[in-house]
Amino acid sequence: MTEPGAGRREAERTEARDGRNIDPEIGALEGEASQQAVPSDRATVEGAVPYSVWGREPTQRPDGATYYDRPAIKEPVWIWAVPAYFYVGGAGGAAAVLGAVAQAADRQGFARLIERCRWIAAAGTASGTALLIYDLGRPARFLNMLRVFRPTSPLNVGSWILAAAGPLAAGSAAFAGSDGPVRRLGDLAGAGAGLLGGPLAAYTAVLVTNTAVPVWQAPRRTLPVLFVSSAASSAASLLELEELDERAHRVVERFGRLAKLVDLAATVAVEREAGRVDRVAQPLKEGLAGALWRAAKALTASSLMLSVLPGSSRAKRVSSGVLGTAGAVALRFAVWHAGTMSARDPRATFEMQRAGHGAAEVTGQVAASGSRGSRAV
Repeated sequence: MTEPGAGRREAERTEARDGRNIDPEIGALEGEASQQAVPSDRATVEGAVPYSVWGREPTQRPDGATYYDRPAIKEPVWIWAVPAYFYVGGAGGAAAVLGAVAQAADRQGFARLIERCRWIAAAGTASGTALLIYDLGRPARFLNMLRVFRPTSPLNVGSWILAAAGPLAAGSAAFAGSDGPVRRLGDLAGAGAGLLGGPLAAYTAVLVTNTAVPVWQAPRRTLPVLFVSSAASSAASLLELEELDERAHRVVERFGRLAKLVDLAATVAVEREAGRVDRVAQPLKEGLAGALWRAAKALTASSLMLSVLPGSSRAKRVSSGVLGTAGAVALRFAVWHAGTMSARDPRATFEMQRAGHGAAEVTGQVAASGSRGSRAV
């Protein structure tokens, strides 16, 4: 005998599901991968060309076969908060380093510069933590990453760096204008934040290059350099918007010039390293990712040109700072969009492995063979 109302409850449970056959009353979708939603219009995505099931074995093509032209890896599930975190975390880390160096060089003479650097570092780490938690969904998931310390995991190490740098940066900023023992405590916190600032700016690049996404994995030697130099450029651009004395402005200007010069050189190096396989570098040249990548280079170059022009007017510094900031933000979003495009391209994944790059450079074994006459993987 059927229980009264059973049919209605079953209909409600079915309606609550999202296409992945998860009954919310007995199971839960948790973790970052749970954000991979099933497309609402599956007729034009899953099951459509080129996703339809093939009725015959594909012939070998001159450029090598794939798994029926379907993506070989999952695309990243990160939302916009992650590239935003890359920017604010990098800027905060670089500012912490500059503040610590200025503190060691001349604590009294650079007092204003040190204070501004500390507040940028505090704001960057605090907003970065909020953005990371927003992407994860709830604070418990961030805390779960701190249950263990795993040196082989860039994400785990980065979480510990962020968790330590945030309180140190906040404490150094809060005690920047104090005197006596409280000021010394702030200086100690500022030095600690400065030690963690470099790893904070760099670990996100190590994180993305440690994935299977071809356009992220290929430039694993040069992308960390780009992220660090762009982080320094970001901090310098933000400081250019501040009211500082002439001596501090000269320091910031020189720091920014060097950072932007290395930034532009690193973008070329990343393009060359990713371009060892033409297909892998395509996202840096096409579509939204390519447009953002070109915009980042143009904005950073314009900021650098303004900074080397003669004169020290407020308008010149602000313009340079705005252009540099826009370039740094565009760079992080270009890398994010490029990763999504690259993961969707199965030929980029296969051609990179057949060329002997990626994991093959570490293991010495090519994962997919593209020699003539060999059977398709």
